[in-house]
Amino acid sequence: MRIIVSILLLVVIILGITLALIAIPFGESIGQIGEHYIENGIKETGAANVVTSVVLEYRGFDTLGEVTILFIAAVGLGAVMATSKKSKDGRKNITPASLVVYTGCRFLFPLIILFGFYVFVHGHLSPGGGFQGGAVIASAFVLIYMACRGKRLSMVPARVMESVGGLVFIIVGLIGLGIGGQFLSNHLPLGVPNTLLSAGIIPIIYIAIGFKVGSELTGVIDNLIEESE
Repeated sequence: MRIIVSILLLVVIILGITLALIAIPFGESIGQIGEHYIENGIKETGAANVVTSVVLEYRGFDTLGEVTILFIAAVGLGAVMATSKKSKDGRKNITPASLVVYTGCRFLFPLIILFGFYVFVHGHLSPGGGFQGGAVIASAFVLIYMACRGKRLSMVPARVMESVGGLVFIIVGLIGLGIGGQFLSNHLPLGVPNTLLSAGIIPIIYIAIGFKVGSELTGVIDNLIEESE
């Protein structure tokens, strides 16, 4: 049965790649698309980071799919971990970290969180964004789990931020659909390029993605740490 399913998936992938290659324009048209993004990205979206304008404007619906995949993966991992019950007697004795590591962790944790916020808040101005900033925030919790061994953090705030981030993304996209006729249509003033208050809805979406990705990755880390204890 697995062989049949694998063959069917392979056929679907091959057909998808073939259809994509047929549908993609070749030659000068691809160059023209790239030139359009480079020449008109700032004017049309207000984002100084052209990559950001492509990710959240020209192909914003695809970004929603990426966030959804991450959410499904986090939920799936949580469901798998919930089915494997372990007795408390079977837990291993955890060796506490040294004083240097413990103190350094407590000092670095807020700085890493602050840097993660900076990355996704300034995603429309410089390299970075919601996914990168969320990963940085999740790395701070990895540090906490490594240095403060045996201690667990409450996942309630993370779940709340994850839900709020996803709702903000969807609501902003639907408002753009209602006003501009396209999902995630940039319906807010673009402002002055290269300033923090610019690019319309892009900073709002990146902040929502940053909180959502950071919360989901932190939940994944928490589940894995719980399973390994």
